[in-house]
Amino acid sequence: MKKYKITHKITADFIAEAIVNEDEIDSNINDLKEYKKPNSKFEYTMLKGSESVTQTTYEEYEQKSNNSDKERISNKWN
Repeated sequence: MKKYKITHKITADFIAEAIVNEDEIDSNINDLKEYKKPNSKFEYTMLKGSESVTQTTYEEYEQKSNNSDKERISNKWN
């Protein structure tokens, strides 16, 4: 029986939260230092119902060991 790989490109709203020690930010001048933008130190929660599918593709799926001779096909999301 054939198998298919289905890929959805989605957008969604997330909350990013981090608990930091007081010496990691400067609360006197509102400087979040390395926490100005979310990174791997944050925990992420997707807001339920905010997801939206922007593109969907599917292709035949072959479950085989990593074969470096096989041509790789890349879908670019524009």
